[in-house]
Amino acid sequence: MPGDSLDANPTPEGIKSILFDETTIDQRIKELAEGIEERCGSDGLTIICVLTGALMFAADLARKLDFPVEIDCLRIGSYGNRLNSVSKPKFSAPLKNSIRGKPVLIVDDILDTGHTLSALMSDLEKQNPSSIHSCVLLDKPDRRQVDIEADFVGFTIPDAFVVGYGLDFAEKFRALPYIATLESAQ
Repeated sequence: MPGDSLDANPTPEGIKSILFDETTIDQRIKELAEGIEERCGSDGLTIICVLTGALMFAADLARKLDFPVEIDCLRIGSYGNRLNSVSKPKFSAPLKNSIRGKPVLIVDDILDTGHTLSALMSDLEKQNPSSIHSCVLLDKPDRRQVDIEADFVGFTIPDAFVVGYGLDFAEKFRALPYIATLESAQ
């Protein structure tokens, strides 16, 4: 689904193919926002952005929601500088604010093995929010090791390592405005 605008910006070295261009991503986020509004109501929501990969996605999604949102961030790592995630995610930056009694939407970049989302849901449930929903930009069901699904999914993709639109490999490629596959580990 590459767009014509990519001709003006050459594809960086290491990118194999573009899966979703800016226009496609923007349209899908609008659709996700509409679905979230329908399901979660209009009284407000606390978005929990999983840093750093979901930062761009969470910001764009929050701007498209037509009700008040609070945004908090936490850091939970599962890849480091590897192409494969580890089974036990590591929390390194907790929430700043209480979510007790609040409706929560976890916003993450990718759901693959399920270990990260499962650990996150378990941890946040202990903080007694009024509800918890999850929204991921990308879902890789072929890699699932934990029986968990996101409530809202941007795109379902095959088992390929992807970068761009916040997703990285060793902190490279995050600022790309599209989502692409990587040729190989750099």
